[in-house]
Amino acid sequence: MNDFRARVRRRDTLIGPLVTLGSPEVAEIFALVGFDWLWLDLEHTPLALERAQQLIQAVAGRAGCVIRVPWNDPVHIKRALDLGCDGIIVPQVRTAEEARQAVAAAKYPPAGVRSVGIARAQQYGMSLQEYVDSANERVTLILQIEHIDAVPHIGDILAVSDVDAVIVGPYDLSASMGRPGQIAHLDVVAMVAKLADACNQRGVAWGAFAPDAQAAKSHMSRGATIVTVGTDTMHLWRAARAALRELRAGPSDP
Repeated sequence: MNDFRARVRRRDTLIGPLVTLGSPEVAEIFALVGFDWLWLDLEHTPLALERAQQLIQAVAGRAGCVIRVPWNDPVHIKRALDLGCDGIIVPQVRTAEEARQAVAAAKYPPAGVRSVGIARAQQYGMSLQEYVDSANERVTLILQIEHIDAVPHIGDILAVSDVDAVIVGPYDLSASMGRPGQIAHLDVVAMVAKLADACNQRGVAWGAFAPDAQAAKSHMSRGATIVTVGTDTMHLWRAARAALRELRAGPSDP
């Protein structure tokens, strides 16, 4: 692991895409381009653990790799961490108790309940004790706040020890507000701003998924440091569509 958690907690600006494709080459390209971190998504994609591990191996430490687990579940969390990722994103956290459950699942005893296994994170057993001794201080825990029911509890959630950062999920948040997909609606924007203010006041790193650079800059202007801009598929189709449109527009003047 690298110093990803330290950078998150320092509130360094960390920019990365959301990865949905099971292509090690795509992950490697993102790392080579210079993204600070990659969000590997196991919640809304067909990615399996084996493929996620291959993506981490392709990145080879050149960027942080954080896995969004399918649910706030100890089994999902321990299996993701055993791949050797830099941390996890836990979706749909609505209360302080759910936040404490996520923390416990991500930490070895006595701080938590994560079971000790032998996998890639422990170099297949070659550095088992070294990893176990340091993992609680090096694994990054990011919670997703993406439901209107979480908003009244945001102060209590942020007060939970070892919560390193929060990512606002604007799409699910908009759905929970009765406006599915309308992330630019004034009510949704205002709610994101309210959550951002709560994080800023407590000095907790936060971010929000942004479909494009303009939206990402808007979050950054409010203090976001965990910056997620687009998905791999969005970057692909946008570049392909732009090239196609340019070519179909006809030859440029000499």
